[in-house]
Amino acid sequence: MGKSSTTIKNCKHHLLEVFGKGADNDEKFWNAVLRQSLVERLLEKEIEEYGTIKVTKAGKEYLDKPYSIKMSKDHDYTNPSEGDVLAGGGQKTSATDKVLFALLKDLRKEIARKNNLPPFVIFQDPSLEDMAIQYPIKLEEMKQITGVGSGKADRFGKPFVELIARYVEENEIVRPMDMVVRSVINKSGLKVYIIQNIDRKVSLEDIATAKGIDFEELLHELESIVASGTKIDIRYYVNEVIDIDKQDEIFDYFNTAETDSYLDALKELGEDDFTEEEVRLIRIRFLSEMGN
Repeated sequence: MGKSSTTIKNCKHHLLEVFGKGADNDEKFWNAVLRQSLVERLLEKEIEEYGTIKVTKAGKEYLDKPYSIKMSKDHDYTNPSEGDVLAGGGQKTSATDKVLFALLKDLRKEIARKNNLPPFVIFQDPSLEDMAIQYPIKLEEMKQITGVGSGKADRFGKPFVELIARYVEENEIVRPMDMVVRSVINKSGLKVYIIQNIDRKVSLEDIATAKGIDFEELLHELESIVASGTKIDIRYYVNEVIDIDKQDEIFDYFNTAETDSYLDALKELGEDDFTEEEVRLIRIRFLSEMGN
């Protein structure tokens, strides 16, 4: 109890320290800060929890040892003399360029219809949002977008980068990627280990135990792997733990679903008949087979 009380007091102290700070800057300023923080990978959007932004390891290091970062501010068209750099189509009310985001969603819908796939199989919403922040105009840049790996970029990326390139040119946008030199992020050792052992048909429980993580963490890693476009085959495992009829029912649900949310799927399929783990495993299989 004493430890909890100390924690609460500390939290209150920190809240009092920051409360009200930043109020002297307007919404456009903080939108620009948010956008640049995403570009610098100090913050990142959660693929599996849409609408959630979390501080990365680099972000925590930045908080410990801050340094200067060049930032492009949103342009204010109510003041023509303002010399700030425009970093979005002039219609932005958040870090994401909403005009470009809408265009990307339309393109995704068109490609999904041509391929007879649900739109989320092409790219998930957090990936489109990241495109509307960073403006990738080359496939190599597309591979740095949240939830987009080489597989997704090579299969679906070309029309998206072409659209973004036209949009950037027509709106004379200065891209964050033009201001920041970043190296391509290599796959983590954990992801490589997981992929290699799935290829060897090692039990998922054994993979999790070997890496010292729980099954929930392993599921999250698998979701991240398939979301980025890497194809993995977990049928050897799901065939052992999930009845074939249940697999087919979940698979068919995602084939016609409007969203890839496993919570929506669980609600629709019936929480008494299916478990969250079963739905997530089949969703991983579905995204890998249909999208990658």
